[in-house]
Amino acid sequence: MLPVISTLLAFVAGLFRSRASLCLEHLALRHQLAVYQQTVHRPQLRPTDRLFWAWLSRFWTGWQAALTFVQPRTILAWQHQRFRDHWRGLSQRGKPGRPAMAKEVRQLIRDMWQANPTWGAPRIVGELRKLGIDVAKSTVETYRVRPQKPPSPTWKTFLKNHVQDLVALDFFVVPTVRHKVLFVLVILAHH
Repeated sequence: MLPVISTLLAFVAGLFRSRASLCLEHLALRHQLAVYQQTVHRPQLRPTDRLFWAWLSRFWTGWQAALTFVQPRTILAWQHQRFRDHWRGLSQRGKPGRPAMAKEVRQLIRDMWQANPTWGAPRIVGELRKLGIDVAKSTVETYRVRPQKPPSPTWKTFLKNHVQDLVALDFFVVPTVRHKVLFVLVILAHH
């Protein structure tokens, strides 16, 4: 913030100085800037510095000629970023996503599902609208009571239960030394 304030104060002071004095100061500042650019490759800018140049670019047509430490398209990118940040801040006030349902409404949805297991979500939405509660079908489906399914048996349990009924079968051909062909059928009972 300090460089911006000092720049504004220097501008006000420059209004009361002679033209020759301003030209010499301009020459001295240009020389210092040239030396600075040779020693520092990337200057560190504060948000206030960016705001100052964005403001200056709107009110002064010759700002691009005076700009030396960044490119003019960088200043324009800062303006676009400020615009995006401003509107993002306005549109993202509060929490993102749907607003939370009241605990009483969630419990009412669960109670309606339990009391009327044949009702679907559209029917419950209609009943809630009769009570003056406006909710979406997806909201009702989110808060419905889900019946507990028994866990499915594993493959190991299936094999243990059916081992007495399982049979393995294999058929293959074996050539012999005397150039005969033997047909082999193997049947295994697993129990």
